[in-house]
Amino acid sequence: MLKKNTVTSFREAKKRGEKLTMLTAYDYPTAKLMDKSGVEAILVGDSVGNVILGASDTLSVTMEDMVHHGKAVSYGVKNALLVIDMPFMSYQTSVYDAVTNAGRLVKEANANAVKLEGGNVVCPQIKAIVEASIPVMGHIGLTPQSVNAIGGYKVQGRGEESASKLIEEAKAVQAAGAFAVVLECVPADLAKRITETLSIPTIGIGAGKHCDGQVLVVHDMLGISGHSTGFVPKFAKEYTNVGELMTKAFSEYCLEVKSGNFPSEEHGF
Repeated sequence: MLKKNTVTSFREAKKRGEKLTMLTAYDYPTAKLMDKSGVEAILVGDSVGNVILGASDTLSVTMEDMVHHGKAVSYGVKNALLVIDMPFMSYQTSVYDAVTNAGRLVKEANANAVKLEGGNVVCPQIKAIVEASIPVMGHIGLTPQSVNAIGGYKVQGRGEESASKLIEEAKAVQAAGAFAVVLECVPADLAKRITETLSIPTIGIGAGKHCDGQVLVVHDMLGISGHSTGFVPKFAKEYTNVGELMTKAFSEYCLEVKSGNFPSEEHGF
């Protein structure tokens, strides 16, 4: 019997030196299978814009998108901690908007926690959301919602000045009340320094092996992204090639329908 993961169990895992696992999901059946696997956290990421909706970035994702997909995922989750991303402009505009929209994700999509991007500039929002009894996961380093401001999808924290700034932002996010923080696309040695500095867990994606846990986009690790778009991020490992299996099945179906082999008598009434 798997035990329900919580923000408390995340903190305890860090104290024990146990690695944490997180994957993204955007629909009920994927979430249900993932939950059975024992993954500790499931993230309904705003990456839904890229891998489900076909957008080139995450900026067009709306609160309605996150509520819709978050609710679907929640029906398949029993044991994992369910974290839902706050989309672009759902929290940047004001502390009031941040708390209101975080509340929507809890009330309407059954989130156990929300995740938002940024360091010092969003600490007032993190503090207010936490004070409203909603756990917050931070996200620093490469923050995709800021892609236009930072000039593209680039590794962050290179150079001592940039590294020092990222360490200070990690400390600020922790002080504001976040229970964990995602480190995306930062040098492994810097991620190690941040992980050793913080008392809350770090979850890495393209941040090396010294983080307290790891997260991957499910379409990347299943080989769906690579087979459909031809692009796989450097930090993503393909554990299988579901994309190839899907294409093969679709092709066989088309051939059997056209040849008259499907449906056969066993598939009729």
